[in-house]
Amino acid sequence: MSPNHPQGGLQARWQAVRERVDAACRAAGRDPAEVGILPVSKTFPVEVIREAVSFGLRRFGENKVQEIKAKYEPLADCAIDWIMIGHLQTNKVKEVARLVSEVQSLDRMELAEALHKRLQIEGRVLDVLVQVKTSTEETKYGLPADELPGFLDALRSFDTLRVRGLMTLAVNSEDESRVRTCFRMLRELRDQAMASGHDVPRLSMGMSGDFALAIAEGATEVRIGTAIFGERAYPDSYYWPEKPNPV
Repeated sequence: MSPNHPQGGLQARWQAVRERVDAACRAAGRDPAEVGILPVSKTFPVEVIREAVSFGLRRFGENKVQEIKAKYEPLADCAIDWIMIGHLQTNKVKEVARLVSEVQSLDRMELAEALHKRLQIEGRVLDVLVQVKTSTEETKYGLPADELPGFLDALRSFDTLRVRGLMTLAVNSEDESRVRTCFRMLRELRDQAMASGHDVPRLSMGMSGDFALAIAEGATEVRIGTAIFGERAYPDSYYWPEKPNPV
């Protein structure tokens, strides 16, 4: 059995993750129906994603536009919603505006403007989450927290961008209190934004190694890759040697 396909099979691993997420919800005093799971399929081939589609999955998170582009046509019959969760360069917005259903990594005005212009050309409206930097790690992207109120106000002028909530990557640490602080910060920022009149209820936070902490702090969606699909054949740095964005 290769390390990419641990015993149990894809559907069994998915069901196990769903059960773990449900248990984390109950431990936090929350209804499991409040927390969705976004399977992160980066680096996994078309046939693996097609297998996941066969038992009901339709939303898949990807870190790179070129991967979405490569998988889009072979899976066009599957009615997949592709979710962009990685750092997005402005020179990639043409493909994003055409292919994806949601961007969870909107983190700067330059990107908002580029997306808006391209979406106008495509005649599309796109759901977006604002990515906020809640850790001090240089390897993490995101809008500085103190800039969020002004950024959300400015986004009101872009009618092609439907702002649905916030996203973050927590600090990579064994110290659970540090990880929870990142998630708590995002929840508090969301609550403040809602109090200011922004309809941004969603919180995309938590990954394979820390989703229980994210759920305890209010996550509405967790992004899970390894626990569903297995270990990847190569580290992220093999594929994308710039800043890492692990899921």
